[in-house]
Amino acid sequence: MPWNECKPMDERLKFIGRLLQGEKMAPLCREFGISRVTGYKIYNRYKDCGLDGLYDRSRAPYRQANKLPYQVERAILGIKKEHRSWGAPKIRAKLIRDYPMIPTPAVSTIHAVLDRNNLVKRRKRRRHKAAGMTLVGSNTPNGLWCADYKGEFMLGNRQYCYPLTISDYRSRYLLTCDGLESTRSDFAFSVFERTFKDFGLPHAIRTDNGNPFSSPCALFGLSKLSVWWLRLGIRIQRIKPGHPEQNGRHERIHLTLKKEATKPAAFNFLQQQERFDDFMQVYNNERPHQALGGAYPGEVYTPSARIYEPPTDPEYPFHDRTIRVTRCGRICINSRKINFSNVFAGQLVGIREVDDQVWQVSFMEYDLGFFDKEQDRVEPGPDPFVPDKVLTICPE
Repeated sequence: MPWNECKPMDERLKFIGRLLQGEKMAPLCREFGISRVTGYKIYNRYKDCGLDGLYDRSRAPYRQANKLPYQVERAILGIKKEHRSWGAPKIRAKLIRDYPMIPTPAVSTIHAVLDRNNLVKRRKRRRHKAAGMTLVGSNTPNGLWCADYKGEFMLGNRQYCYPLTISDYRSRYLLTCDGLESTRSDFAFSVFERTFKDFGLPHAIRTDNGNPFSSPCALFGLSKLSVWWLRLGIRIQRIKPGHPEQNGRHERIHLTLKKEATKPAAFNFLQQQERFDDFMQVYNNERPHQALGGAYPGEVYTPSARIYEPPTDPEYPFHDRTIRVTRCGRICINSRKINFSNVFAGQLVGIREVDDQVWQVSFMEYDLGFFDKEQDRVEPGPDPFVPDKVLTICPE
């Protein structure tokens, strides 16, 4: 939520007061956690309107769309009452025939009238519920990596640190431990890309269902990060929600990391990262591991033979057409805009007609869902990420 929507007026007063005392806009915006665009917006409203400009303004539109005259709305409800099974298109056609003298409202406006009066049966949209997957380990290095965020903690400068850790399942080798400012996906992208460049690609990655590894609002819980992994040929494993023991080997690393590198916390990110680097050196190359028969993880682990390269665009030779998903997560076909998912923004998907006026949407080898000529959104199909497709590459 934007700052000026969630902060009370006294925060804006403090902000304006310190500006008037001569403080610079850029550092003050950083301290308050807002952009300079928002800062100048608040300051300009104060200059134009005084203190009244600091109050929340109504976000209601100046005019209400689809607001019909009372008589027209009443006629719509009367037709619906007489013909319960009719939808907005039929009611509109009836209005045209019975009341040719009035401007006929659009189908969407008639539907909105019915919806406001609880005369539309809503279709319950399917929402992905995280349930976890059948998990299979690996007896070889790089068959399976484990990734997670160790719980956040506060540094000496009052900033929170979110350590992102990646380890190899077989050797317990700690590949990465990076202290980040948040769990935002762009930070995670950079960490994983650097790790892939240093150690190659694994066959699978196991995570929990939190951000940025999973997105509960997207098809099958996919996120932009996991879509990128699929593009790289990496299979995904997600543990069952509320069961961190399913990623127990990695959680055990976190316990050791917490004891030896975060208590007490360093003053800033640079100092804390130095502690993490020292911990990784000792953990990987000097600390005997009981589960490895006393060997060091660095003696067991070897980098992957799968070299990291930016993925090429997928091809769909057996589909009717190939379409690139828009930045807002839509599939545009002629004049139609089909709502798909933001996590696939910029990706190529395959479209093929599988029934009369019913099309299937595929991403790589995964068939994700369907849309028809009526509904402008993709409804999920059967889950394509079943164990035999996700996990066969990294057998126990």
